[in-house]
Amino acid sequence: MKRPFPILYVDTEMLAVDKPAGLLAVPDHWDPDVPVAREMLSKEFGRLLPVHRIDKETTGVLLYARNEAAHRELNERFSTRQVEKVYLAVVHGEPEEDAWDVELPLRADGDRMHRTVIDASKGKPAKTRFEAIERFRGFTLVRALPETGRTHQIRVHLAASGLTIVADPLYGDGASLMLSALKRKWKGDVYEERPLLGRTALHAAKVALMHPATGARLAIEAPLPRDFRATLAQLRKLCSP
Repeated sequence: MKRPFPILYVDTEMLAVDKPAGLLAVPDHWDPDVPVAREMLSKEFGRLLPVHRIDKETTGVLLYARNEAAHRELNERFSTRQVEKVYLAVVHGEPEEDAWDVELPLRADGDRMHRTVIDASKGKPAKTRFEAIERFRGFTLVRALPETGRTHQIRVHLAASGLTIVADPLYGDGASLMLSALKRKWKGDVYEERPLLGRTALHAAKVALMHPATGARLAIEAPLPRDFRATLAQLRKLCSP
């Protein structure tokens, strides 16, 4: 049977996959018709228990536990900040600093658009470390290191920093990134042009943690997807500082 997407790690305790854009990690009552990664994988791997989530349009490392004991251990490690998570994002704008922290409390489903909002009184503690790892004219490749795991945390904390993720429909303008917008002498047909990046430019690049049964350290990484690589290639070519 052909697998729906790459397996990054699997044993009797846990499963890690490289989730593509457009799939939910677990069923969501907001998007009942969207395909769900867990259901697609359970046909081959049996019952899978979620230990964290990444957004529908986010690509990269997604973990599931394969039994109750592993689920308890992994949940404990995620909730007590024993898991290192690394994300990459292409954002509009250029930060003043090369590294900065955002520590703003967040409340999920805080407005009519079901967005996460900053809420000093009712929000849950949330902290993210950011690093500008590559700069372009008008854009930056950012590494995000979230210490907590609130819904949409990276997206909201970046927006609070004045840096919206490319093509983010909730916290940015939602506009796809087109080559014609980067290339000064664009000669193609704008009506037939396909976007370089047509979904939220966020990738879960790495999860590092202790194995739930053996205690051995695992570092699970997912390569950049094709649209992300193509975008960076064009930014390097056309928008170098």
